[in-house]
Amino acid sequence: MRRIALLLIGLALVGCGQRPPQTTAEHSVSATIQNKGSDTLVNLALAWAEQYQVVRPDVRIAVTGGGSGTGIAALINGTVDIANASRQIKAEELESARANGIEPVEFVVARDAIAIIVHPSNPVNELTLQQISDIYSGKITNWSEVGGEDRPIVLLSRETNSGTHVYFLEEVIRLGQKNNKTLFSPDTLLLPSSEGIGAEVRQNPNAIGYDGLGYVTPDMKTIAVSRGPGQPYYPPTAETVNAGLYPIARDLYMYTAGEPQGQIKTYLEWILSPEAQQIVLELGFVPVATE
Repeated sequence: MRRIALLLIGLALVGCGQRPPQTTAEHSVSATIQNKGSDTLVNLALAWAEQYQVVRPDVRIAVTGGGSGTGIAALINGTVDIANASRQIKAEELESARANGIEPVEFVVARDAIAIIVHPSNPVNELTLQQISDIYSGKITNWSEVGGEDRPIVLLSRETNSGTHVYFLEEVIRLGQKNNKTLFSPDTLLLPSSEGIGAEVRQNPNAIGYDGLGYVTPDMKTIAVSRGPGQPYYPPTAETVNAGLYPIARDLYMYTAGEPQGQIKTYLEWILSPEAQQIVLELGFVPVATE
Protein backbone atom coordinates (compact mmCIF):
# COMPACT_ATOMS: atom_id res chain seq x y z
CA MET A 1 0.00 0.00 0.00
CA ARG A 2 2.85 2.36 0.84
CA ARG A 3 4.39 1.77 -2.61
CA ILE A 4 1.07 2.53 -4.31
CA ALA A 5 0.68 5.73 -2.28
CA LEU A 6 4.17 6.89 -3.19
CA LEU A 7 3.48 6.13 -6.86
CA LEU A 8 0.26 8.14 -6.77
CA ILE A 9 2.06 11.06 -5.12
CA GLY A 10 4.78 10.89 -7.75
CA LEU A 11 2.26 10.98 -10.60
CA ALA A 12 0.49 13.92 -8.96
CA LEU A 13 3.75 15.83 -8.72
CA VAL A 14 4.52 15.16 -12.39
CA GLY A 15 1.05 16.35 -13.35
CA CYS A 16 1.53 19.56 -11.37
CA GLY A 17 5.01 20.18 -12.70
CA GLN A 18 6.02 22.36 -15.65
CA ARG A 19 4.73 21.29 -19.04
CA PRO A 20 7.21 20.73 -21.85
CA PRO A 21 7.67 23.83 -24.01
CA GLN A 22 5.29 24.10 -26.94
CA THR A 23 6.69 23.75 -30.43
CA THR A 24 6.44 27.29 -31.81
CA ALA A 25 8.43 29.41 -34.23
CA GLU A 26 11.49 30.95 -32.61
CA HIS A 27 10.32 34.41 -33.58
CA SER A 28 6.81 35.57 -34.29
CA VAL A 29 6.38 37.37 -37.60
CA SER A 30 5.44 41.01 -37.15
CA ALA A 31 5.35 41.88 -40.87
CA THR A 32 5.67 40.37 -44.35
CA ILE A 33 6.89 42.63 -47.15
CA GLN A 34 6.05 41.63 -50.72
CA ASN A 35 8.87 42.59 -53.12
CA LYS A 36 8.62 41.91 -56.87
CA GLY A 37 10.01 42.97 -60.24
CA SER A 38 13.32 43.37 -62.05
CA ASP A 39 15.26 40.20 -62.83
CA THR A 40 18.44 42.29 -62.79
CA LEU A 41 17.73 43.11 -59.15
CA VAL A 42 16.27 39.77 -58.04
CA ASN A 43 19.51 38.15 -56.82
CA LEU A 44 20.48 41.30 -54.97
CA ALA A 45 17.00 41.60 -53.50
CA LEU A 46 17.15 37.96 -52.34
CA ALA A 47 20.55 38.54 -50.73
CA TRP A 48 19.20 41.61 -48.94
CA ALA A 49 16.15 39.68 -47.75
CA GLU A 50 18.30 36.84 -46.42
CA GLN A 51 20.58 39.18 -44.49
CA TYR A 52 17.66 41.22 -43.18
CA GLN A 53 16.30 38.03 -41.59
CA VAL A 54 19.42 38.09 -39.42
CA VAL A 55 18.91 41.76 -38.56
CA ARG A 56 15.14 41.49 -38.07
CA PRO A 57 14.04 37.87 -37.61
CA ASP A 58 10.45 39.02 -37.07
CA VAL A 59 10.14 40.50 -40.60
CA ARG A 60 9.69 38.32 -43.70
CA ILE A 61 10.67 39.62 -47.16
CA ALA A 62 9.03 37.68 -50.02
CA VAL A 63 11.05 38.29 -53.21
CA THR A 64 10.07 37.32 -56.78
CA GLY A 65 11.26 38.42 -60.23
CA GLY A 66 9.36 38.64 -63.49
CA GLY A 67 10.72 41.88 -64.91
CA SER A 68 10.48 45.58 -64.10
CA GLY A 69 7.15 45.98 -65.88
CA THR A 70 5.67 43.11 -63.90
CA GLY A 71 6.79 44.60 -60.61
CA ILE A 72 5.47 48.07 -61.41
CA ALA A 73 2.15 46.61 -62.60
CA ALA A 74 1.84 44.77 -59.28
CA LEU A 75 2.52 48.01 -57.41
CA ILE A 76 -0.19 49.76 -59.44
CA ASN A 77 -2.60 46.90 -58.68
CA GLY A 78 -1.79 47.04 -54.98
CA THR A 79 -0.46 43.47 -54.76
CA VAL A 80 3.14 44.29 -53.71
CA ASP A 81 4.73 46.60 -51.17
CA ILE A 82 7.93 47.28 -53.11
CA ALA A 83 8.48 47.06 -56.88
CA ASN A 84 12.01 46.48 -58.16
CA ALA A 85 12.92 48.13 -61.48
CA SER A 86 16.03 48.45 -63.60
CA ARG A 87 14.50 51.48 -65.33
CA GLN A 88 12.50 54.48 -64.24
CA ILE A 89 8.73 54.23 -64.15
CA LYS A 90 7.13 55.21 -67.48
CA ALA A 91 4.75 58.14 -67.87
CA GLU A 92 1.85 55.85 -68.75
CA GLU A 93 2.57 53.64 -65.71
CA LEU A 94 2.61 56.70 -63.49
CA GLU A 95 -0.70 57.80 -64.96
CA SER A 96 -2.24 54.36 -64.30
CA ALA A 97 -0.95 54.38 -60.74
CA ARG A 98 -2.45 57.79 -60.02
CA ALA A 99 -5.75 56.68 -61.55
CA ASN A 100 -5.72 53.91 -58.90
CA GLY A 101 -5.00 56.42 -56.15
CA ILE A 102 -1.33 55.44 -55.88
CA GLU A 103 1.58 57.87 -55.98
CA PRO A 104 4.76 55.85 -56.66
CA VAL A 105 7.82 56.99 -54.71
CA GLU A 106 11.24 56.24 -56.20
CA PHE A 107 14.38 55.06 -54.39
CA VAL A 108 17.76 54.53 -56.07
CA VAL A 109 19.15 51.46 -54.30
CA ALA A 110 22.21 50.53 -56.43
CA ARG A 111 23.87 51.20 -59.76
CA ASP A 112 24.65 48.79 -62.55
CA ALA A 113 26.77 48.56 -65.65
CA ILE A 114 25.26 46.72 -68.59
CA ALA A 115 28.07 44.58 -69.94
CA ILE A 116 28.29 43.64 -73.61
CA ILE A 117 29.23 39.96 -73.53
CA VAL A 118 30.56 37.50 -76.11
CA HIS A 119 32.07 34.03 -76.18
CA PRO A 120 35.66 33.92 -74.79
CA SER A 121 36.99 32.78 -78.19
CA ASN A 122 35.68 35.93 -79.93
CA PRO A 123 38.72 38.10 -80.88
CA VAL A 124 36.74 41.38 -80.76
CA ASN A 125 37.72 43.37 -77.66
CA GLU A 126 36.27 46.83 -78.26
CA LEU A 127 33.14 48.40 -79.76
CA THR A 128 31.76 51.92 -79.96
CA LEU A 129 28.19 52.67 -78.95
CA GLN A 130 27.37 53.31 -82.62
CA GLN A 131 28.76 49.90 -83.61
CA ILE A 132 26.68 48.20 -80.90
CA SER A 133 23.62 50.08 -82.13
CA ASP A 134 24.33 49.03 -85.72
CA ILE A 135 24.82 45.41 -84.66
CA TYR A 136 21.55 45.22 -82.71
CA SER A 137 19.53 47.07 -85.36
CA GLY A 138 20.78 44.70 -88.07
CA LYS A 139 23.02 47.11 -90.02
CA ILE A 140 26.09 45.09 -89.08
CA THR A 141 25.51 41.34 -89.41
CA ASN A 142 28.99 39.80 -89.57
CA TRP A 143 31.78 39.90 -87.01
CA SER A 144 34.30 40.70 -89.77
CA GLU A 145 32.71 44.17 -90.07
CA VAL A 146 33.98 45.07 -86.60
CA GLY A 147 37.40 43.41 -86.71
CA GLY A 148 36.38 39.84 -85.95
CA GLU A 149 36.22 36.62 -87.92
CA ASP A 150 33.96 35.98 -90.91
CA ARG A 151 31.04 34.72 -88.86
CA PRO A 152 27.37 35.75 -88.66
CA ILE A 153 26.42 37.68 -85.54
CA VAL A 154 23.76 36.05 -83.36
CA LEU A 155 21.82 38.69 -81.40
CA LEU A 156 20.58 37.98 -77.88
CA SER A 157 18.29 40.22 -75.84
CA ARG A 158 16.00 40.17 -72.83
CA GLU A 159 12.25 40.11 -73.47
CA THR A 160 10.27 43.31 -73.85
CA ASN A 161 8.88 43.37 -70.28
CA SER A 162 12.45 43.63 -68.99
CA GLY A 163 13.68 47.00 -67.76
CA THR A 164 17.11 46.11 -69.11
CA HIS A 165 15.58 45.60 -72.58
CA VAL A 166 13.90 49.01 -72.42
CA TYR A 167 17.06 50.75 -71.20
CA PHE A 168 19.20 49.07 -73.86
CA LEU A 169 16.76 50.07 -76.61
CA GLU A 170 16.58 53.70 -75.52
CA GLU A 171 20.16 54.36 -74.44
CA VAL A 172 22.21 52.05 -76.68
CA ILE A 173 20.29 51.19 -79.83
CA ARG A 174 18.74 54.68 -80.01
CA LEU A 175 21.86 56.27 -78.49
CA GLY A 176 19.81 58.25 -75.99
CA GLN A 177 18.20 60.30 -78.78
CA LYS A 178 14.53 61.00 -78.02
CA ASN A 179 13.48 61.20 -81.69
CA ASN A 180 15.40 58.09 -82.73
CA LYS A 181 12.97 55.29 -83.68
CA THR A 182 15.54 52.56 -84.37
CA LEU A 183 14.36 49.10 -83.28
CA PHE A 184 15.95 45.78 -82.44
CA SER A 185 16.61 43.65 -85.52
CA PRO A 186 13.77 41.16 -86.08
CA ASP A 187 16.46 38.46 -85.99
CA THR A 188 17.13 39.15 -82.29
CA LEU A 189 16.52 36.16 -80.02
CA LEU A 190 14.50 37.26 -76.97
CA LEU A 191 15.35 35.31 -73.82
CA PRO A 192 13.38 35.34 -70.55
CA SER A 193 16.27 35.83 -68.14
CA SER A 194 19.74 37.24 -67.66
CA GLU A 195 20.97 33.71 -66.90
CA GLY A 196 19.57 32.57 -70.25
CA ILE A 197 21.61 35.15 -72.13
CA GLY A 198 24.76 34.15 -70.25
CA ALA A 199 24.19 30.46 -70.95
CA GLU A 200 23.74 31.07 -74.68
CA VAL A 201 26.84 33.28 -74.90
CA ARG A 202 28.96 30.61 -73.21
CA GLN A 203 28.07 27.98 -75.83
CA ASN A 204 27.74 30.06 -79.01
CA PRO A 205 30.95 31.62 -80.46
CA ASN A 206 28.86 33.84 -82.76
CA ALA A 207 26.61 35.32 -80.08
CA ILE A 208 26.52 38.78 -78.56
CA GLY A 209 24.41 39.64 -75.54
CA TYR A 210 24.05 42.16 -72.75
CA ASP A 211 23.67 41.54 -69.02
CA GLY A 212 23.87 43.42 -65.77
CA LEU A 213 27.37 43.37 -64.34
CA GLY A 214 26.21 41.20 -61.45
CA TYR A 215 25.49 38.36 -63.91
CA VAL A 216 28.90 38.39 -65.62
CA THR A 217 31.01 35.31 -64.84
CA PRO A 218 34.65 34.49 -65.65
CA ASP A 219 33.64 32.10 -68.44
CA MET A 220 32.33 34.90 -70.65
CA LYS A 221 34.11 37.86 -72.23
CA THR A 222 33.16 41.50 -71.74
CA ILE A 223 33.67 44.13 -74.44
CA ALA A 224 35.23 47.52 -73.68
CA VAL A 225 32.94 50.30 -74.92
CA SER A 226 33.64 53.78 -76.26
CA ARG A 227 31.23 56.68 -76.62
CA GLY A 228 32.49 57.32 -80.14
CA PRO A 229 35.38 57.16 -82.64
CA GLY A 230 38.64 58.48 -81.22
CA GLN A 231 37.39 58.28 -77.64
CA PRO A 232 38.79 55.85 -75.05
CA TYR A 233 37.33 52.41 -74.45
CA TYR A 234 36.37 51.36 -70.94
CA PRO A 235 35.49 47.93 -69.51
CA PRO A 236 32.39 47.51 -67.35
CA THR A 237 33.58 47.67 -63.73
CA ALA A 238 32.44 49.29 -60.51
CA GLU A 239 35.39 51.68 -60.79
CA THR A 240 34.57 52.86 -64.32
CA VAL A 241 30.89 53.26 -63.42
CA ASN A 242 31.63 55.33 -60.29
CA ALA A 243 34.03 57.49 -62.29
CA GLY A 244 31.39 58.11 -64.96
CA LEU A 245 33.60 56.54 -67.64
CA TYR A 246 31.74 53.41 -68.73
CA PRO A 247 28.99 54.62 -71.09
CA ILE A 248 26.31 51.96 -70.42
CA ALA A 249 25.49 52.45 -66.75
CA ARG A 250 22.22 53.07 -64.96
CA ASP A 251 20.51 53.41 -61.62
CA LEU A 252 18.50 50.55 -60.11
CA TYR A 253 15.25 51.39 -58.35
CA MET A 254 12.71 50.37 -55.78
CA TYR A 255 9.23 51.93 -55.86
CA THR A 256 6.67 52.14 -53.07
CA ALA A 257 3.01 53.17 -53.14
CA GLY A 258 3.33 56.56 -51.48
CA GLU A 259 5.88 57.45 -48.82
CA PRO A 260 6.84 54.21 -47.07
CA GLN A 261 5.73 53.71 -43.50
CA GLY A 262 6.50 51.30 -40.68
CA GLN A 263 8.46 48.16 -41.53
CA ILE A 264 8.70 49.06 -45.24
CA LYS A 265 10.35 52.37 -44.36
CA THR A 266 12.73 50.67 -41.94
CA TYR A 267 13.68 48.06 -44.55
CA LEU A 268 14.43 50.67 -47.23
CA GLU A 269 16.55 52.64 -44.76
CA TRP A 270 18.51 49.45 -44.04
CA ILE A 271 19.00 48.81 -47.79
CA LEU A 272 20.77 52.17 -48.04
CA SER A 273 22.97 51.42 -45.01
CA PRO A 274 26.68 50.51 -45.32
CA GLU A 275 25.89 46.91 -44.32
CA ALA A 276 23.40 46.39 -47.16
CA GLN A 277 25.46 48.34 -49.68
CA GLN A 278 28.40 46.04 -49.00
CA ILE A 279 26.22 43.23 -50.38
CA VAL A 280 25.71 45.37 -53.51
CA LEU A 281 29.48 45.43 -54.00
CA GLU A 282 29.89 41.70 -53.31
CA LEU A 283 27.34 40.81 -55.99
CA GLY A 284 29.09 42.88 -58.67
CA PHE A 285 26.88 45.96 -58.61
CA VAL A 286 27.87 49.50 -57.66
CA PRO A 287 26.91 50.82 -54.21
CA VAL A 288 25.07 54.14 -54.07
CA ALA A 289 26.30 54.90 -50.57
CA THR A 290 29.78 55.66 -51.92
CA GLU A 291 28.54 58.40 -54.24
